[in-house]
Amino acid sequence: MVTAAPVRYLVDLGRTYVLSVYDVGLACCAVEFAAAVMARPDLFAEDTRADPPDAQVLVISGTLTDKMAPAVARIYAALPAPKYVISFGSCANCGGPYWDSYCVTKGVDQMIPVDVFVPGCPPRPEALVDALVQLHETVGGRE
Repeated sequence: MVTAAPVRYLVDLGRTYVLSVYDVGLACCAVEFAAAVMARPDLFAEDTRADPPDAQVLVISGTLTDKMAPAVARIYAALPAPKYVISFGSCANCGGPYWDSYCVTKGVDQMIPVDVFVPGCPPRPEALVDALVQLHETVGGRE
């Protein structure tokens, strides 16, 4: 049976895997997250302020302090499986310019597993979009 192209497109679109994203904006990189949402709204849920239990991708953007680390761990624990983490920016990746501060966690991967690291201080919005597209393709979707 041959299906018309527009119908096949709609059927295939319905089969794609959609990722919902929750951002924990801790510092400057949160501004770049907002810019990424504006650049590619098709990659994000309509309401990026969705409750963490509804999200599949947790984006940690900015400096993670030792005081905030338990809260981030609780948010991660509340996510349903499968769940993915993107560490966005140098501060989230390794502490950034604050790596030697007594109160900065030396990378979010010290407490939760990270699937994608996005380098930069701050990274460009396109870098987050690229990370989401790569993650989307990895888990079975397509752009």
